Amino acid sequence: MSEVLRGALLEQQEETQKDKFLTFTLGKEYYGIEIKYVTEIIGIQPITEVPELPEHIRGIINLRGKIIPVMDVRLRFKKEFKEYNDRTCVIVIDAENILIGLIVDSVSEVLSIPGEDIVAPPDINQSRNKYIKGIGKTGNDVKLILDCEKLLSEEDMGSLSIAI
Repeated sequence: MSEVLRGALLEQQEETQKDKFLTFTLGKEYYGIEIKYVTEIIGIQPITEVPELPEHIRGIINLRGKIIPVMDVRLRFKKEFKEYNDRTCVIVIDAENILIGLIVDSVSEVLSIPGEDIVAPPDINQSRNKYIKGIGKTGNDVKLILDCEKLLSEEDMGSLSIAI
């Protein structure tokens, strides 16, 4: 395939994903991640624990022969652990060419949120809101838009590369 055609197809794909977010819940809060990061959504899988990983990195799963680390987003956000159930999902994302599974309470839907309906998070405490890229307004609701590339810290990356 020619480079021009490949570039045009990539541009078209990015255009169809623009302003689209996969929304999910953690307790009563709704979050969104840009659809361009999502590779797939799966049910909760058996997780193999790996020693000496941070608490929010629950371990690894084997997804069709690929070893993928899984992070409990509740624990990442310092929320109380909740037992996994039939609504618990793993959203597999590709952030900076690293596949990681995000364990969430449940997946909601794919929403279009135009750029003008997304505002910056309040500047209350930037060190605590570092995972929040913006706040999407949808009707009377708000969705906290996550920054997928900041969910894994440098320390997490180092721990994972040693463990896997």
